[in-house]
Amino acid sequence: MSLSLYMDVHVPLAISRGLRRRGLDVLTSQQDGTTRLADDLLLDRATELGRILFTRDPDLLAEAAKRQQTGGRFATVVFARQTVVSIGGCVTDLEIIAKSATPEEAVNQVVYLPL
Repeated sequence: MSLSLYMDVHVPLAISRGLRRRGLDVLTSQQDGTTRLADDLLLDRATELGRILFTRDPDLLAEAAKRQQTGGRFATVVFARQTVVSIGGCVTDLEIIAKSATPEEAVNQVVYLPL
């Protein structure tokens, strides 16, 4: 069984579609009505839903780092720079993460793409 993913508002729809074609459970910020949510609240939302948060927004990295330093629990954040990782590369790497991680491993981490 694979883990569920949550896509930040900055993630191109092509990534979500590619993951869904591979059978993964993907919820976008647009679908969830959280497109204007502050980064800390967006990370709270992904954590509440038990979903790995994928973003291309470096501001979310600061929020995750703050929580790591203070011991706050949060859903794993996966980050990819737009200029470094292609859409296809994101789809492939996110599929690997979602299908290989356990729910216990998918917390309090920051993962950078490419793998």
